[in-house]
Amino acid sequence: MEDEGEVYDGVRAQFPLSFGKITKSQIPLEVIHNTTRRSLEQSSTSNELPSVSSSSKAWLTDLRRNPKPNSRQSIGPPNPAHKKETSDGTMRDSNLEEEDDDDIIGPPPPPPGLNYDDDDEEEEDGGDMVGPPRPPPSNMEEEEEDGEPDDLYRIPLSNEIVLKGHSKVVAALAVDHTGSRVLSGSYDYTVKMYDFQGMNSRLASFRQIEPSEGHQVRSLSWSPSADRFLCVTGSATAKIYDRDGLTLGEFVKGDMYIRDLKNTKGHISGLTCGEWHPRAKETILTSSEDGSLRIWDVSDFKTQKQVIKPKLARPGRVPVTTCTWDREGKSIAGGVGDGSIQIWNLKPGWGSRPDVHIQKGHEDEITGLTFSNDGRTLLSRSTDCSMKVWDLRQTKEPLKVFVDLPNNYAQTNVAFSPDEQLIFTGTSIEKESSCGGMLYFYDKNKLELVSRVGISPTCSVVRCTWHPKLNQVFATMGDKSQGGTHVLYDPSMSERGALACVARAPRKKSIDDFLAKPVIHNPHALPLFRDQPSRKREREKALKDPVKSHKPELPMSGPGFGGRVGKTKGTMLTQYLLKQGGMIKETWMDEDPREAILKYADVAKKDPKFIAPAYAETQPEPVFAKSDSEEEK
Repeated sequence: MEDEGEVYDGVRAQFPLSFGKITKSQIPLEVIHNTTRRSLEQSSTSNELPSVSSSSKAWLTDLRRNPKPNSRQSIGPPNPAHKKETSDGTMRDSNLEEEDDDDIIGPPPPPPGLNYDDDDEEEEDGGDMVGPPRPPPSNMEEEEEDGEPDDLYRIPLSNEIVLKGHSKVVAALAVDHTGSRVLSGSYDYTVKMYDFQGMNSRLASFRQIEPSEGHQVRSLSWSPSADRFLCVTGSATAKIYDRDGLTLGEFVKGDMYIRDLKNTKGHISGLTCGEWHPRAKETILTSSEDGSLRIWDVSDFKTQKQVIKPKLARPGRVPVTTCTWDREGKSIAGGVGDGSIQIWNLKPGWGSRPDVHIQKGHEDEITGLTFSNDGRTLLSRSTDCSMKVWDLRQTKEPLKVFVDLPNNYAQTNVAFSPDEQLIFTGTSIEKESSCGGMLYFYDKNKLELVSRVGISPTCSVVRCTWHPKLNQVFATMGDKSQGGTHVLYDPSMSERGALACVARAPRKKSIDDFLAKPVIHNPHALPLFRDQPSRKREREKALKDPVKSHKPELPMSGPGFGGRVGKTKGTMLTQYLLKQGGMIKETWMDEDPREAILKYADVAKKDPKFIAPAYAETQPEPVFAKSDSEEEK
C-alpha cells in the first residue's frame, strides 16, 4: 500500500497552486508606522541639519566634518604642475621632463598634496601597499559630543496618533499607571474612556459618560491602584467612578447660607481641580471657587477630613484655581486667584496656616502646579503667559521665568519628564499669532529651551503628560468646535500603548454578524398579545375606489364657468346667492341695543318662559327701578 503522503502529493499535483484557502499576508509594522509618522519641527539650533532621514543626515554630517576625499583619485581641476630646479638654476616642469624622457603609460601618480598617516609612510618605505587604502579614522567621540538634543534627551516624537471624539476643547486628561486606559474630559460635558488593549486602528472610545449635566469636566485623576478615578466638574460635588465607568458615589454639597466655610459639609461653589492621593487609596484633594481646599475620605462620601482656607491679604472669598500633592503625599500646594502660591505640610496639629507662602507668585490666576520627585522644586503655570521654576528652600525669587507662553485656559498644566531632565508645557493660540498650539521642552538643569513641537495649527494645547512606562507623550487640544488627544511615540523607544492599537486592524464584518428577525404568526393569541392587523389591503382597496381616491378640485382663479363661481364672488354657490339676495347683512352695528331688546317685550309678556314664572306667586306685577334722572330731579 502506498504511503498516505505520496497519495496526497499525487492528488495535489492535479490542482493549481492557487487552489484552496489562501492566508492573507500581514502588513509589515514599518508600513503601519510610516502612516503615523509626523514631520519634526524642532527648535532651530546653530548646526542643526534640515529634516531628512537618519541615513542621509549621518552622511551629510560625515561629509561636513571630513571635507577631504577618502580615495586617491583627484576630483575637480588638475593640480598645478610642480617645478623642479635644474643644474643651471632655472625652474622646469617635472611633467615636461618626464614627457621628454618617456611617455606615461597607465594612470598618473597620485598628487603629492595628500597626507597620509605615519603608518602608511612606513609601509610605503618598506614595500608596496597591498589592498585598498585604509579608511579615514571615524569621529565617533565628536559625534557623541555634538549630538542633537533629541538624541540626548530621547523625546519620542517620530510618530503620532489622535484620539478624537469630543466636540469642544479637552481640558482634563488622566492615564493610569499601567498605561492601558486613558481618560479625557472636555468642555462638552463628557468623559471618554479609551482602552489601548482593546482598541483597534479606528481609535474609538469604548465608553462615554456625562458626570454632571451642563457642567464642564475640569479634572480627572486615577487612584494609586488604578481601580477607580476621580472626576471634577464645574458643579460643587465631585464623583467617583470605577474602572469601567460605573458611578460609585458623589460627595455632598455644603450649605451656601453658612458664612464660615469650615462649618459647611462640602463645597458650596463650582470645583476647579482635584487629585487623588499618590499613596493612600482612600484620600483625595479638591479645590473650589468658594476659596477652600478639602481633603475627603472615599469610604464615606458624607464626611470630610480637613478644610483648608488659604491665607489672604484682604478678607473675602478668593477662588483656589488649582491644587496638587507632592510625590509622597506629605505636602499640599494650592494656587489662589490673587496669584499667590501656598504650601501646607501634613503633620500632627496642622491647620490652615501655610508653611510656604509666595505672595506674588504670578500676576494672574495660576493654572498648574507640579512638584519634583525630591520635593525641592516646584513648577507653576499661569494665565499671565509665563512659567516659573521655584526652589522651595529659597522662595523669594524664582530660579527661572519663561515668558511668551500664551495661556487662555484655566486647566493648562506643566509637567516633568520621567527622568526629570526636561520640563514641558503647552501653549494656546492667539489671534494675532501665526503659530498654533505647541509643546515647549526645557532643560531642567540648564533652564534653557531644548525643543518646540507643533501639535495643532488651529487648536490650543491644554493638558500634557509623559507616561514613564509607555514612554509616550500625551497632549490634549481643541477649540470651540473640536477636541482631541494627541499621542506622540517612537517605535524604537516606546512600548505598548499606541503601538498596540495602531497595528491592530479593525475586524471586517461577516455575513454571520447579520441576523434576520424571524416573523412569527400566532393567529390564536390573546388580544393583548395579538399583532395589529395589517392595513395594507385596506389602503390598496381605497386606492381602487374612484370616490375615495378622487383628487379634490382646485379653486377657480378667474371668473366661474360650468356652474362654478370664481374667487371674485365667493368660493361656494351658497355664499354667492346670499350676497346677491341681500340675506347676509351685518346690521348690529347700526341698531340701538335697547330697541333691539324691547322689540321682544310683547312676546315675552304673552309667553313667559324663564324669569316671569319664577316670580308669578311672590311678585305677580314686576317692579322696575326708577331711572337716575328722575331721582336727581
